Amino acid sequence: MYGRILLKLSGESLKGDAENGLCTEALQQYADEVKAARRMGSQVALVVGGGNFIRGKELALSGLERSTADYMGMVATVINALALQSALEKIDVQTRVMSGIEMPRVCEPYIQRRAIRHLEKGRVVIFAAGTGNPYFSTDSAAALRGLEIRADVFIKGTRVDGVYDKDPEEYPDAVRFDKVSFTEALERDLRILDATAFALCRENKLPIIVFDITRSGNLARIIDGDVSVGTLLHV
Repeated sequence: MYGRILLKLSGESLKGDAENGLCTEALQQYADEVKAARRMGSQVALVVGGGNFIRGKELALSGLERSTADYMGMVATVINALALQSALEKIDVQTRVMSGIEMPRVCEPYIQRRAIRHLEKGRVVIFAAGTGNPYFSTDSAAALRGLEIRADVFIKGTRVDGVYDKDPEEYPDAVRFDKVSFTEALERDLRILDATAFALCRENKLPIIVFDITRSGNLARIIDGDVSVGTLLHV
């Protein structure tokens, strides 16, 4: 169904049930999901957040200078990317971590053509440090990287099984969408991504799927064309 995917994982999804930090069980589960996707023939690129350690925007609200706070958040995403790399390579999946901030001792600098070449050679590419610039979220980084590598779809892994008309954790009567257009999402004020990421995907007609990454097998089902998994956001 999808030859090349951009999978976005939040930092929170890596902490499991803990308040912060890394959960080895969660890391292993996501590594297994990615390996299954590779086995099905899809090229996989990942963008990972850093919210299990630091959220730059929240630090800025507490009084820290915003640019400094955002750079701290970017460093947290590199920690998570290296952890994912380790989990993947333990199960014999070749990976490359590419960072928007140069850290040559631990990962490669992000270069678009090199990233595409890694994907073509069957490696999983993990993009870290967001866009390398403050004031941009990892959602925006994921949309940007997805467009740059010419991904077929932007898949956002969350702890919720799709997009709802209101918060399902607060409202038991919340209604889930199987699919929704970009225009309808705007009209209903469905906050699927931040405004910058949403605009990038909408303008460039990059479809988005929001799904529950914590349920084993869901990623493979999406790649296999199972439309019942998650919510499809389309033009």
